[in-house]
Amino acid sequence: MSIKAEDELERALLEVRALIESTVAIHRDRSIRAQQISTVDGGYRPVLRTAAALIRGAVRTIDIVHARMPGAEEQPDRSEQAERKLIYAAAETSTVRLLTSPHLVDEDFVREQLALERPVAIRIARVPPLQALLVDGTTALVVAEAATGVRASVIQKPEVLHTLGTLFESVWRNAVPAGERIVFGDRDRAALAQQILGALRAGVTDEVAARELTVSVRTYRRHVAEIMALLGAQSRFQAGVRAAELGLLRPARQAPPGGEGVPPK
Repeated sequence: MSIKAEDELERALLEVRALIESTVAIHRDRSIRAQQISTVDGGYRPVLRTAAALIRGAVRTIDIVHARMPGAEEQPDRSEQAERKLIYAAAETSTVRLLTSPHLVDEDFVREQLALERPVAIRIARVPPLQALLVDGTTALVVAEAATGVRASVIQKPEVLHTLGTLFESVWRNAVPAGERIVFGDRDRAALAQQILGALRAGVTDEVAARELTVSVRTYRRHVAEIMALLGAQSRFQAGVRAAELGLLRPARQAPPGGEGVPPK
């Protein structure tokens, strides 16, 4: 996925969150007989119960977006294991897809799914903080997290469901299957690859990056070529994009070697 496409996707997802929040606000002020959006109050446990009921009632498709705000997973009343168990209550007729952000990938869960006859399809993509459960295209549970707290809503409003479904399919098509995550080798080689990817992202010269890594320029360029081959990239730019999609890059605030921002040679 190109940087432009990722930016457009992020804007679209943020628009969905704004749409949900504004629609919920409207519905709070109106008494509607056939309510299409309802809030789930009371914290994590009611949200978990609601998700369990939706999953048990699904007959065709279950699509899950798992992209929390950093630190949200540390809330004391949350349990990743409890959330994973919900998936196993799905009917055999249901196809389950899980879209998660790089920093939330559960490698044990990925390996567990690969061994199953009917595995959950798991893909990785960079998406804004949003958790959503879409069931059969008719109902969604959306948990939007912000600095002000968590807002959970059950949605049956057709236009919102259509937008969520369209965005999910768009991200899913461009996301990286979890089973294709790149393994660079032992810890030392993985750490070196992280440093080189950081240097490529910062656009420093080969000479500066090699000096910071205490290797020759020739050796540095050989490492770059090997990483590009592992990532299936035809250019350094593609390698950076692919690495970001796979969650291989450290947060940008951690400066890579010689982060002067000089274009690479």
